[in-house]
Order: sequence, then structure tokens, then C-alpha cells
Amino acid sequence: MGLAFALAVPGSAMAQDASHPVIPGYGAIMPAHDVASMPDPSLRYHVAFEVTRTGTDDAQINPALDRVARFVNLLGASGVRPAPGDIVVVIHGPATPAILNDAGYQARFHRANPNTRLIEELQRAGVAIHVCSYALANQKIERNAVAKDVIIDLAAMVTLANLQLKGWAVIPG
Repeated sequence: MGLAFALAVPGSAMAQDASHPVIPGYGAIMPAHDVASMPDPSLRYHVAFEVTRTGTDDAQINPALDRVARFVNLLGASGVRPAPGDIVVVIHGPATPAILNDAGYQARFHRANPNTRLIEELQRAGVAIHVCSYALANQKIERNAVAKDVIIDLAAMVTLANLQLKGWAVIPG
């Protein structure tokens, strides 16, 4: 089953472990038995994560992004694989620097962005990463400093309202 699952998941590394069935190295999950409210393969998961929090150390990955990876891993462990773009991360507020490319992060924090690989793995798993243009302006982040394939939206509140009005579940954090 594990090998069949790894082969069926495009872009995933072979031989994923049980703690990271979709996103290697991030969003660790643990085995759970005799629990309720498991992922439902009959549902289409349209989920937006509002990411505003940041960690206490700019050398560590953003814990809210790791939480998104855990959600993807929880779904994957149950054989649920959302279509590309069905999970969206909307970043704004203090979390905004997480989307800096390595050069931009280096200039600001004097180190490579610890979130780069996690963002790439999320994108490889089909998660769309969005950032608020107002948050970029407030944080004085230029467009050319935004990580590859991160979508710049007008405003996080517009994106979140649009998704909610279309029936998406929004998970704050």
C-alpha cells in the first residue's frame, strides 16, 4: 500500500515515511486508531489557511506553514489527494516575510529563508501560496523579493472573502 501510494502521488519523493506521506520532512503526523472525523475521500476539500503568525525565531520555519503541511499529510494518509489549487495559503501580517526568496531573506535577516524548501514542497503537493500586496507594502517587500510561484493578491481580506463566498473552509492562524 505504501509503495502504491507513493507511486500514485505526483511529485512526492519515493518511500515517504508514515509521518510524512505527502510532504517530506514537514507536517509530521502520527498514527491514530479508533478516532472520529477522519478525512472523507468522497469530499472535495476546498480549504484556505489564513497565515498571519510567525515563529519566535527567524531561523526556524513558520509553524503555521508546517501546520498546512500536516493537513496535507493527514489527508494523504487517508488516501485523499486534493486537486492542485484546492488548498490555498493566504499569507499576510507578521508572517509575510516567510515568502521572501533567499536573497530577500538574506538581506533582511542575514540568513537563508528556512521556509524556502517547505514552500516548494507545499507547491509541489498542489498547494497555492498567496500573499497580500498590502502586507508586502507594509513590510517593505519588493515584488522581486517574493519567492518563486507565490501569487500576489490585492488584499488578503478580499481573497479570503472570495473563497468563503465560494464555499471554501477557512482555517485561521
